[in-house]
Amino acid sequence: MRTELFDYDLPKRFIAQRPAEPRDSSRLLVLERASGRIEHRVFSEIADFVRAGDVLVANDSRVVPARLRGHKPTGRAVEIFLLRKLDETGRAWRCLARGRGLRVGAKVRLDGGPIDAEIVSEGAGGLREARFSVPIGEILGELGELPLPPYISAYAGEKGRYQTVYSRADGSVAAPTAGLHFTPELLRRLRGRGAAWETTTLHVGLDTFGPVTAEKVADHQIHREWAEMTAETAGAVNAAGERGGRVFAVGTTSTRVLEYCATSAAGLDPYGAVAGETGVVSYTGEVDLFIYPGYRFRAVDALLTNFHLPRSSLLMLVSAFVGQAHPQDLDAGRRMLLGTYEVAKAKGYRFFSFGDAMLIL
Repeated sequence: MRTELFDYDLPKRFIAQRPAEPRDSSRLLVLERASGRIEHRVFSEIADFVRAGDVLVANDSRVVPARLRGHKPTGRAVEIFLLRKLDETGRAWRCLARGRGLRVGAKVRLDGGPIDAEIVSEGAGGLREARFSVPIGEILGELGELPLPPYISAYAGEKGRYQTVYSRADGSVAAPTAGLHFTPELLRRLRGRGAAWETTTLHVGLDTFGPVTAEKVADHQIHREWAEMTAETAGAVNAAGERGGRVFAVGTTSTRVLEYCATSAAGLDPYGAVAGETGVVSYTGEVDLFIYPGYRFRAVDALLTNFHLPRSSLLMLVSAFVGQAHPQDLDAGRRMLLGTYEVAKAKGYRFFSFGDAMLIL
């Protein structure tokens, strides 16, 4: 498939600049993928679609204050955006750097403290490796700023709204946004219906939201992200299947972990033949599963997600999930999903991180 097929027009007025208040007052578009039937609801009503015995699996990664500001010895302002810790000392980080002259050997003094950084290597697209004079992870809360996506330009509210209410493990540079709609009361209501709530962890990197630039979808090199599926969560997922319950993935990041743990982590070819049920195995390490149309889902039965950027790997993942209900037509999922996006625009839904949600059954 060609990447251009996953493009669509989205005027800026549809991009949400602030979250709904309260969290669960956002809108919820429910898509039945087998029939294409669409229902328009409010997110607080999601419990209507969950049955006793189902299990919801969410990503509990927490966004870290990864944006650092500083100055070169010349006084020129620069910005360092941390992406990933590279060693156990916490001093070496992969990052994005903005500012003139940030070549190998450049020095930066961080604002807010006598801490220095040195650029030690360069990569494409602004990527750098920086080495700090102290373990920077321990003081990010004092020096760093919580990052928001670049398409959110008009939000000056509480930055905590860019965290889920159940976030626990520090490590993401962008929020797993499908989970932003949940409130503690809504989680209690779901449990009250007999559904289980479980968490996994995937530390989200910026590449998650970047466009696919390869001409052909299959040629895209997917990014790697650190993830953990505990034995307890894997057991809960497998138990749900054994009792006839459904697995609801809360977001594309949870989907990637679940499906990786049902394929690659279990020694199976993700795009190979599906030979019966394998279950989900526990796993800790990097995940590099690229899901696009043609992939056959092993673990996920229902997907909760937001509305995604054109040409993104996330849009391709959701297209693959929708298309699983139409296995004879590789392009059916993409067509149905983009048609649903047109309905959402006509109905005034809000897109991207602070936007509304979709539940795909």
